[in-house]
Amino acid sequence: MQNQANLEVVRVRHPLKFRLLRVARVETLSTALVRVTLTGDLSDFTSASFDDHVKVFFPAPGAEKPVVPSAGPDGIVFPEGVERPAARDYTPRRFDAQANELDLEFALHEAGPATAWAAQAQPGQYLGVGGPRGSMVIPTGFDWHLLVGDETALPAIQRRLTELPAGTRVAVVVEVANRTARIPLPTEADLYATWVYREELESEQPLVDALGEVWLPPGEGYVWAAGEASAIRAVRTYLCVERGVDKKRIRASAYWRRGAQAAHETIDD
Repeated sequence: MQNQANLEVVRVRHPLKFRLLRVARVETLSTALVRVTLTGDLSDFTSASFDDHVKVFFPAPGAEKPVVPSAGPDGIVFPEGVERPAARDYTPRRFDAQANELDLEFALHEAGPATAWAAQAQPGQYLGVGGPRGSMVIPTGFDWHLLVGDETALPAIQRRLTELPAGTRVAVVVEVANRTARIPLPTEADLYATWVYREELESEQPLVDALGEVWLPPGEGYVWAAGEASAIRAVRTYLCVERGVDKKRIRASAYWRRGAQAAHETIDD
């Protein structure tokens, strides 16, 4: 049993900065996931948690570079007389200060400006990046960890698995379209992974159904879940009501909402 004092989730704030970055490499990880490596002015970039998010600004159709705002005393300021760019939230998958590189991974799911850009991304192109504005630092010292999500959660799940100490008990439940969307999940932790394929199921709540087969060990655990809003809300409700997980030990986020654009919110009561 862990010392409760060592299991506090801590919020950390960061100075807000906006950057114009350039694509160094593009790697296709699966039919549903593309990794883009960015470089540029990253000298003071900070990302303290695996589920941090940066705001990514995309070039307008036909434009070489996106419009990038600045941080003013009263908030975010865009240049006058220009249309605001399309923007979405993404997880910093990897930051290497020595190599001056930032990896972002784009889930190719619903049609939109982000998916359209990622599908054609090439070295030399530009993106704007703002943040992270803050981090929720979740300790690694829990007796067990449960990570749940869909394609959009895979970057954060991968990053968390690389951070967990060797031998840590961790279960992962991931919902993807089909088997071609599956990727390796390297980790030194003691991993139990369940992949759920939408095209092979008739269930309306495949993540909840899959969680019914997952054993939760005794001791202090922590659940992290992210993905489509209604699906993750159902996951949170199931774990609290049916499995007895304390809601204080769950961090649940809507990374997107079916039928909506640019949705990103924390799910709680």
